[in-house]
Amino acid sequence: MLTSTFYTQLAEICPGNRCLTRAVDLLPYESDALTAFRATPGAVVLPETEAEVIALVRLCHQAGVPFVARGSGTSLSGGSLPIQDGVVIALNRLNAILKIDPEQRTAVVQPGVINLNISKAVAKHNLYYAPDPSSQSICTIGGNVAFNSGGAHCLKYGMTSNHVLAMRVVLPDGEVVEMGSESVEGMGVGPDLIGMFIGSEGLFGIALEITVRLLPIPEQYRTVLAAYDSLESAGNAVAAVVASGLLPGAMEIMDKLALKAAETAVQAGYPAGAVALLIVELEGEAEQVEHEFAQLIDVIKASGAYEIQVAETAAQRAKIWKGRKGAFSSVGRLSPDYVVQDGVVPRSQLGKALAEIERLSADYGLAVANVFHAGDGNLHPLILYDGRQPGALEHAEAFAGEILKLCIALGGTITGEHGVGMEKRAYMPLLFSETDMDAMYAIRLAVDTKLVANPGKKLPSDEAPALKLHGMHPLEQAGIISRE
Repeated sequence: MLTSTFYTQLAEICPGNRCLTRAVDLLPYESDALTAFRATPGAVVLPETEAEVIALVRLCHQAGVPFVARGSGTSLSGGSLPIQDGVVIALNRLNAILKIDPEQRTAVVQPGVINLNISKAVAKHNLYYAPDPSSQSICTIGGNVAFNSGGAHCLKYGMTSNHVLAMRVVLPDGEVVEMGSESVEGMGVGPDLIGMFIGSEGLFGIALEITVRLLPIPEQYRTVLAAYDSLESAGNAVAAVVASGLLPGAMEIMDKLALKAAETAVQAGYPAGAVALLIVELEGEAEQVEHEFAQLIDVIKASGAYEIQVAETAAQRAKIWKGRKGAFSSVGRLSPDYVVQDGVVPRSQLGKALAEIERLSADYGLAVANVFHAGDGNLHPLILYDGRQPGALEHAEAFAGEILKLCIALGGTITGEHGVGMEKRAYMPLLFSETDMDAMYAIRLAVDTKLVANPGKKLPSDEAPALKLHGMHPLEQAGIISRE
């Protein structure tokens, strides 16, 4: 509970207008990009230094007050939703790029740094930061770490976890620890603490400094658009490209609704009348790219595409990606509300998954705009509904749940990069066994004994099934965890 003494202590750490408590000031923080969930925090604090963040975390731990770290609030799973009457620690002012090492190809950044700003800062060294979420022009690296964000080019380059070398972290009890090494060679020494922290959705504390790996800017790009008369055909084309042995930098699919929205917003010049559009991008050394390009065109022609376009200039390529990365927000032009899902299926099951989503769309009477990372089977169906209609949100969420169950049934999982957050907690036991869930809870309790770091997210509750069903957990009996 937030007491007057606690409020006074907050204001001492972040004085003046950096400690927000008035209802009108708290309103912008009541939700993240998943606006169906809302909660009013007791306070929002705006630290400007690492020392202030540490002091805030220690204060919350001592008082038993829950907190959530927040960057730009672009989470699509409710992961940065405030804790009712808790504290939001907004990290946007910790936005410095502290160090750039062109020789080692690394950069050290604070959590509030915008993803795209890293690439802008290191471009003069012919380097860039590879993970590129659709929201990369506004999302922060701290949030990328929390949710292990990927992006359009994750097929070739992987997720955030593949590009973070070291971190300084404040744990939920206020202890500051160092993880990893600035050297790539040192990454294999000891337990993979970075791998555990990345994607933990704030349950293990707050990253204060993050050392990221940089890559050379590719010498050449080849970006190809292929139009299809069915989603299933486009999905099968992805499997054909992968089966050919090619490893594109990106493979993306957009359906007719997503294309309509993107064209309205961006006028990207996508093929008219396409039911589905496949974007494939090759990148690397010029000689290799040209060789792969010839092979790719043969595969695309054989896949049943009725129109193929190739970006001939950097401006054309930029326009293609502007349309794709703006697709989520552009869909707002088609519907007052939508639910976006984030399930994953094996690439070999893409065609089947898309056909089943189309069937579910008809059954539920709700239109779906599909736009997703086809290369790694990461589906992003946007279910359109009108939240002004009674029961419409619940109906859309039921549809979304069917898609998650479908992903699990096809050998996939419930999230590729958006995280579990508030939205998908109930589906965790469908994906993981009770033993798996118990292990997750045990680690959670070991790191955060008071459960103050972003409680209520990712796990269905803050108590393990074995604790509820069988009394004392074996790890508790051994003194490894404590419920006090």
